[in-house]
Amino acid sequence: MAIANVENIRNIALIAHSGAGKTSLVEAILFNAGAIDRMGNVETGNTVSDFEPEEISRKISVTSSLSFCDWRGTRINIIDTPGFINFIEDTKGCLRMVDGAIIVVCGVSGIKAESKKIWSFASEYKLPAIAFVNKLDKESASYNSALEELKRSLGIDPVPLQIPIGEGDKFKGVIDLLNIKAYISDNGKLLETTVPEEFESSSEDYRKKLIEKIAENDDSLLEKYLEGEELTIQELARGLKSAAISRKFIPVVCGSATANIAIKQLLDTILLCLPSPIERATISPIKALNKKDGSEYVIKPLATEPFISYVFKTIADPYAGKLSVFRVFSGTLKADSNIFNATSEAKERIGQIFYLLGKRQIPAQSVGPGEMAAVVKLKDTNVGDTLCDEQHSFVIEKLKFAEPIISYAIAPKTKGDEEKVSLGLQRILEEDPTLKFMRDEESKEMILSGMGQVHLEVALEKLKRKFGVDVVMKTPKIPYRETIRATAKSQGKYKKQSGGRGQYGDCWIEIEPLSRGGGYEFIDKIVGGAIPQQYRPAVEKGIIETMKEGILAGYPIIDLRVTLYDGSYHTVDSSEMAFKIAGSLALKKAFMDAKPVLLEPIMKVEVIVPEDTLGAVIGDLNSKRGKVQGVDSQSDGSQKITALVPMAEMLIYANQLHSITSGRGLYSMEFSHYEEVPAQIAQKIIAEKQKQKEEEH
Repeated sequence: MAIANVENIRNIALIAHSGAGKTSLVEAILFNAGAIDRMGNVETGNTVSDFEPEEISRKISVTSSLSFCDWRGTRINIIDTPGFINFIEDTKGCLRMVDGAIIVVCGVSGIKAESKKIWSFASEYKLPAIAFVNKLDKESASYNSALEELKRSLGIDPVPLQIPIGEGDKFKGVIDLLNIKAYISDNGKLLETTVPEEFESSSEDYRKKLIEKIAENDDSLLEKYLEGEELTIQELARGLKSAAISRKFIPVVCGSATANIAIKQLLDTILLCLPSPIERATISPIKALNKKDGSEYVIKPLATEPFISYVFKTIADPYAGKLSVFRVFSGTLKADSNIFNATSEAKERIGQIFYLLGKRQIPAQSVGPGEMAAVVKLKDTNVGDTLCDEQHSFVIEKLKFAEPIISYAIAPKTKGDEEKVSLGLQRILEEDPTLKFMRDEESKEMILSGMGQVHLEVALEKLKRKFGVDVVMKTPKIPYRETIRATAKSQGKYKKQSGGRGQYGDCWIEIEPLSRGGGYEFIDKIVGGAIPQQYRPAVEKGIIETMKEGILAGYPIIDLRVTLYDGSYHTVDSSEMAFKIAGSLALKKAFMDAKPVLLEPIMKVEVIVPEDTLGAVIGDLNSKRGKVQGVDSQSDGSQKITALVPMAEMLIYANQLHSITSGRGLYSMEFSHYEEVPAQIAQKIIAEKQKQKEEEH
């Protein structure tokens, strides 16, 4: 049954770097709300949201997971998002689907680079958030340090709604500053009581600051406050919610997920500070394109509006089929009905509808605005598609994911399994749009690209588990290119006589370099019929085929102008084949006389690192033949390095940067241009290629 009142829905994502405790917090929330009857934990691998074998073995979330609970008459849909750098594009996609977020801050380790990146996604979507300072029961935990980190690292204004009672092994509860109550742990239960005497002064100070912050953001409350009138708890709650959902500040609460301290208070804060789909729509409306007339359509989260939903996740199952996870933005979807995929313009049949509680599927007869659910076996539906009722054609803009930054060549361990690899990976690509798979025509290799080495390893583990294909990963071949630095002329003559009709083709060409990126030009300057018109295209064909094969080291030739200016022919023995061979011979001779060089792809690299590792990272880039173009300070105190680095030096950079920065560095790269390979390195590449050729023959 669809939720009757969209105002009684909260859609939230838990965000943070890997290890901050998001998955444990989801577990504690579900347990306290009665959605599960016992808490699992990450160490034993029995949590609701980390259920994939690859997550259990690594003890990190590698994919987003959906669950839900009901609290005080409100349905809370929860997305546990990945925090490991290789998987945060998935997190980006999920943040677009929720109405609010919980930033989980580790009370011990604070905020890492991944959290900053994820927070930038949340800021891009203007997502209201609250912060939960976790692990305050651990040694060296510090609430005040966490507050400072929120301010310094994320550039936000954190406003405490709670303060902890003790820290580390003395942590035993929290003080609610709004309601002036304390919650103290006693044999696993959190008992409501008055504020302990030793915390009265500090809690009064914090509460005063909280009231001032709330009043500052509401003119009517500020006027009343300045006149010395006391603000009621109801007025403060109203002002708090208004400020939170308009992102004037970030409310902060605290506790411990694994010790199950202050989780019910967190649930109350979610209801108090984060918006319903209706409240979110008034601040940040979701828009769609009406494909019928090209107009913009503002979606209203009402059951009476046309049905519009967006598919934000796919789960590939070799037995049950594809599971499509979606959010309903307006209207109602019923089980056993027909819908229209406005993106692919295909009709789809809906069978059963499910709510997801981790890997559990709970049947639903219908789902309405603001709800998240899943359906199976949609034939023409993928991540990013918009589903509508059949009378409408609305499309919500697809999210653009970052391009992959690392590639590996893959090959099946069992010969003949190439087709199984290809088919299995196509299914996994449906799950994960940040993966790319291709066959390199030049190297004949199968290339898998992703956001990091762990990303690719996880994809291949899934391939083996789900589709029974085992593959090996190896460094892909660098797409070197060949070109020339000088002009040269040569004759290509092919003459063959072996009884009967012979073969004869003769051409003279001149080759010269074009500027980088100039491509290829062919100029026909034959005059007086030295070579008949019918044979000249054959000369060019021979030249083009040889350019594809390469001459110096077997890599394609680029940035070359070829001029055909003379030749001769035989009225009987000349043929297209003879002139094609002649063209090839002419290019091979001229190329080696024109100062040939090897070119390598240069990548534009952006690296964001903490200030204390800047020197080490720049030194490492210099050692990779990189050219640093600039260093810019970021608002959070980190530094962004822009550099041009040869692709050959960047193949395993993800692991190296992780090592240098202790996991705090981030980078992205894209192709920039080709440059000459230094002579000593070029000689090695040419020699290796020659050796490889000899071994093949």
